[in-house]
Amino acid sequence: MIVGVPKEIKDNESRVGITPAGAKALVEAGHTVVVETQAGAQSGFPDAEYQTAGAEIAADADAVWRKAEMIVKVKEPVASESPHFREGLVLFTYLHLAPLPELTDQLLASKVIGIAYETVRDRQGTLPLLTPMSEVAGRMSVQVGASYLEKERGGRGILLGGVPGVPPAHVTILGGGVVGANAARIALGFGAKTTLIDVNLNRLRELDDIFGGRISTLASNSYHIAQAVREADLVIGGVLIPGATAPKLLTRSMVAEMKPGAVIVDVAIDQGGCVETARPTSHSNPSYTVDGVVHYCVTNMPGAVPHTSTQALTNSTFPYVLRIANLGAREALRQDAGFAEGLNTWMGALAHRGVAESQHRAWTAPASLLG
Repeated sequence: MIVGVPKEIKDNESRVGITPAGAKALVEAGHTVVVETQAGAQSGFPDAEYQTAGAEIAADADAVWRKAEMIVKVKEPVASESPHFREGLVLFTYLHLAPLPELTDQLLASKVIGIAYETVRDRQGTLPLLTPMSEVAGRMSVQVGASYLEKERGGRGILLGGVPGVPPAHVTILGGGVVGANAARIALGFGAKTTLIDVNLNRLRELDDIFGGRISTLASNSYHIAQAVREADLVIGGVLIPGATAPKLLTRSMVAEMKPGAVIVDVAIDQGGCVETARPTSHSNPSYTVDGVVHYCVTNMPGAVPHTSTQALTNSTFPYVLRIANLGAREALRQDAGFAEGLNTWMGALAHRGVAESQHRAWTAPASLLG
């Protein structure tokens, strides 16, 4: 199979879909790898390393998309990439289609085989290709939030961990999944007072054990959320419903009651956000203010630390890339039901329930499409 790796062009997205080590493994397995020049440079992987690994270096994105049978990316395609879509092309990347009906239309109309990292499941039912970036984003969310709490960035002028004689900031985390647990770990490391809210009581018990009772936990309901965010200096949104639009747990009226200069970091923004006042932002224009509350809603947070993020991501994605290359998309998906849950579009058909329900569309189960 011919595997293409274009350079990411989303605003300040510096990750790359395959490392030189992955390229070498594909070439050794008998495949061809075409990498756009400078695609890995900002992640610390220059063209020369890809060439040493046996990959071809293409002068531009058009050459990669035109030649490749499978495109391996990091982020969902932007508008300028959609003209490259064609029937039967395998696109393996984060898609986050639920809040993107136009991209969904383009993939369906072009009959692209769209496989989304964020909906692939393993045998334990977890999301192995979403987990590494959720770990990065969860840890970054507190780091970023601490920065935006500084007065010069619009925040309350609070040091997250406080100092002796001065209380620390209060961090409230919505969601106890991978993002929430990693955010809690860093918030506690900073010395912040930390509250975590989740709908799953068993998960709250687990987190209470993991953190030795050092975090406060609350069962998720509108009363508890409103009360917690009123007291919070920093709110982290880490709610996930795989493939579907995130629920708006933090309402506009709740935001209006938060402290002036408080900060919201909505990590769930890739799936539409769990804050009613949240809208997607970019690394070049990352924040805005609503009712005196600073909102940071960058849709590709891990792109700010590409060397770490690329390695963490490709450690998880590459075995699937190699499986598709060796077996073809149909057979690779047929052999693994969890992998088949990553199928979002197949030759003009929508194949994921979460995306379909979010966009009020009809869908077809992958098993029916794959035969």
